Amino acid sequence: ARIGSIARSKGARLERIGLVGLPNSGKSSLFNALTGASVAVAPHPFTTTETTVGIAHVPDSRMDRLSKMSASKKTVYAGVEISDIGGVVASSDGHDGLGNRMLAGIREVDALCLVVRSFIDDTVPGETDPVAGLESLELELILGDIGSLETQITRAKKASRVQAANSGAIEAMERAKALLETGVPLYRSSLPPAVREELEPMFLLTNKPTFVVVNRGESQLDDDSDLSRVAELLGEGGIALGVSIQLEAEASRLDPAERAELLEGLGLGEGALARVARALFDAIGRWTFFTTGDKESRAWTFRAGAKAPECAGVIHSDLQRGFIRAEIIHWDELLELGSWHAAKSSGKLRLEGKDYPVKDGDVLEIRFNV
Repeated sequence: ARIGSIARSKGARLERIGLVGLPNSGKSSLFNALTGASVAVAPHPFTTTETTVGIAHVPDSRMDRLSKMSASKKTVYAGVEISDIGGVVASSDGHDGLGNRMLAGIREVDALCLVVRSFIDDTVPGETDPVAGLESLELELILGDIGSLETQITRAKKASRVQAANSGAIEAMERAKALLETGVPLYRSSLPPAVREELEPMFLLTNKPTFVVVNRGESQLDDDSDLSRVAELLGEGGIALGVSIQLEAEASRLDPAERAELLEGLGLGEGALARVARALFDAIGRWTFFTTGDKESRAWTFRAGAKAPECAGVIHSDLQRGFIRAEIIHWDELLELGSWHAAKSSGKLRLEGKDYPVKDGDVLEIRFNV
């Protein structure tokens, strides 16, 4: 059976990213640019006080080309759920920093996108040094984690007096708390991966995959000095993107052809959405595979390194349960051959079994029996 004929499993969900930033960093404008929404934006703090959620469909030139090749009636891009979390005000300013609702919003997402500002506009108050802005955001996240760990360590130690508790979890929490108290968030700390994995059930904010968007003015597009400073703070493996959010938000209101022309004319390439989505997928370890045919071409995200049955399960649990084997070809090789039929006739389709680790960009057709 063709996998395109099977509906997505009800249990499947989109990857979730939370946008966090200081007031007037451009966080809500980035949300609008990514989702096409119209969240209120104004040059004063607390314009955004609640968490707003939207869906962004991720542009992918590979998907476009496969859909055109197959003359698909429908093209379905990968989706990302984006949460615009209320603006953070530094505790040192006499405010509460992260409120309970904001903490809950951050804990529910898979990854954090910290939005900092480098553009200067005298009519828009706020921090314009991106490194200082990032340090302020990190401090609030660190304080939230320390408070959470103090509560969880106390609770775990009390429980250990009544019944055998997980001493490894307590030790991991104490190590994390000591590290956080030095002012270093867990995502750029030297804490071993095994310890960070032990901490996952604690839902710590700084233990989440994190990347940074630096909001730049149009005049700064050719100057990467602000980006270099942020990248230096993040350290090896850190992800920092330079985005002119105002231009991207303006472009998002245009139809696709005009938007592509504007982005190309400004030297912005594929635009912020594709870059932010790719940073998210890199941060949380997600790849994309495709299905294509005359009825529909679709992009699916999956855990990097997953084997074929697990990827089949992304589409529907029945495909994973009854998986027999998959016909597979990489997207660029399929395009070169010109059609699925041509690939099959020339013997270029590979039959792979349950142990095949699916690659980013593979095109799949699942054979199953339920």
